[in-house]
Amino acid sequence: MEPCAQGKPPNSEPVDLHAANLYATVDLGAIAHNVGVLRDRSGTDVIAVVKADGYAHGALRVGRTALAAGAIALGVAQIDEARALRAGGIDGHLIAWLHTPQADFAGGVADNIDIAVSSPRQLARVIDAARTLGRRATVSLKVDTGLARSGISIDEWDRTADLLASAVAEGAVELSTVMCHLAFGDVPDHPLNSVQSQRLDEAVADLRRRGLTPKLVHIANSPAALTRPDLAHDAVRPGLSIYGYSPIPELGDFGLIPAMTFESRISLIKAVSAGQGVSYSHTWEAPEDTMLAVVPAGYADGVPRLLSGSITVHVNGRLFPGVGRICMDQLVIDLGPDGGGVAEGDRAVLFGPAAAATSSITPAVDPVPTATDWADATGTIDYEIISRIGSRAVRRYVNDPWGDSDG
Repeated sequence: MEPCAQGKPPNSEPVDLHAANLYATVDLGAIAHNVGVLRDRSGTDVIAVVKADGYAHGALRVGRTALAAGAIALGVAQIDEARALRAGGIDGHLIAWLHTPQADFAGGVADNIDIAVSSPRQLARVIDAARTLGRRATVSLKVDTGLARSGISIDEWDRTADLLASAVAEGAVELSTVMCHLAFGDVPDHPLNSVQSQRLDEAVADLRRRGLTPKLVHIANSPAALTRPDLAHDAVRPGLSIYGYSPIPELGDFGLIPAMTFESRISLIKAVSAGQGVSYSHTWEAPEDTMLAVVPAGYADGVPRLLSGSITVHVNGRLFPGVGRICMDQLVIDLGPDGGGVAEGDRAVLFGPAAAATSSITPAVDPVPTATDWADATGTIDYEIISRIGSRAVRRYVNDPWGDSDG
């Protein structure tokens, strides 16, 4: 698939529909491109995971884009997430797979959500909801094949399968998919990957012996979708890579394009004298007379406090170091004695793809930091970095292949 996002970087300055200190600019063309990459590399259909509000990119807009780009379904954790997508106008296949006993099973059945169950107790609640509503529920079975997290355990398999067979015969439910989660998907050659796949196949074979045939079988997450086509089954179920990040960065970027640019504007510039301490507890003191700039983004917005003293911010093609502690709402960067040519109101990119550095006014000298850079610096993963971008960052959408961008 052609990389439809590469020619139009998010720096094309979309129209500000809201006055805000922070923006998460999402390149929908990159989302569409990434769906194509995953389909091509796996050789099968794609179920796009848009849980946690589309990894903080906006589940509704990402979901629409992914479906239009060829994804056959959307996956979320909670029934309420799926119902919100349905209320937003998405009429495609929606799968939800993480439930407490208080989950809105009736609402899920009413909205034709594919409810993946992890125990006979959850299945019984779905069946009860279907009977109460007088309509057939769509269910999937989530099997614990070795992750030891959610999923039907071996000791509850027969009870669950018997209950499902009875409910299907009654007409209360229909079986949609059988799925599991990999424990070592990001280690492509780990032997447990193939073992889990075999165990899932055995579960499917047992269902078929009982007269139950799923429409789809899926196991592959982002890393497996990109590196293990033998695990693809009927569909792959990627999350992180939909948003353009490589789940195995040591193997390259696989042609994926990061979709989010996390950005702000310089809110204030001030001169400080040598020896002046900056931010809480004065963990940094100016070694010389210098100019400081305030960026209105902090740990309440998803900027890790652990980046204090090591974050860099991209302004006018250059990287400027963060100084002092990152606060709840703001951080400070050192512009140097000459001010670095930075003015109040200038665009400040916290992280994004390389294209985020492109400007028709100022050529990029330094690379833009990435979410992976932040993850590496704080000892976490880029999944966590992007999904924690807070609600105060207004989502803007650009490069929509179907003409529904905000700018």
